[in-house]
Amino acid sequence: MRRPPFLLVVAIAMAACTSHRPRSADPQDEFTLIVVNHHWLDVTVYVLHDGQRTRIGTVTGSSSQQFVLPGRLLGQSHQLALFGDAIGSNDFARTETLNIQPGQRIEWTLETDLRRSSVGVY
Repeated sequence: MRRPPFLLVVAIAMAACTSHRPRSADPQDEFTLIVVNHHWLDVTVYVLHDGQRTRIGTVTGSSSQQFVLPGRLLGQSHQLALFGDAIGSNDFARTETLNIQPGQRIEWTLETDLRRSSVGVY
């Protein structure tokens, strides 16, 4: 059996140790999204910005998740909306357009009836 080259093993080990946190060019441009999911289903979270939909991640049912997002998602207008798609259901939640500045924190609470979800910007 042939052993993998040493450099390949080192490259794989280094890739496994890197952070999966999205980075922007300037960390001061980042902002935080906290999702509190009271729904029993997992919800995939997207940011709607500049006519695009960017997948942020999945929040497990009845749990919370924090995401540190790059400033590039704010675009020139600093406006975005959040979209949550319940996995295994046709249910979804969508916020109104939010005006966000770098360094701010968004707290989005998803309720069991996703239409009653609420959002706050701090």
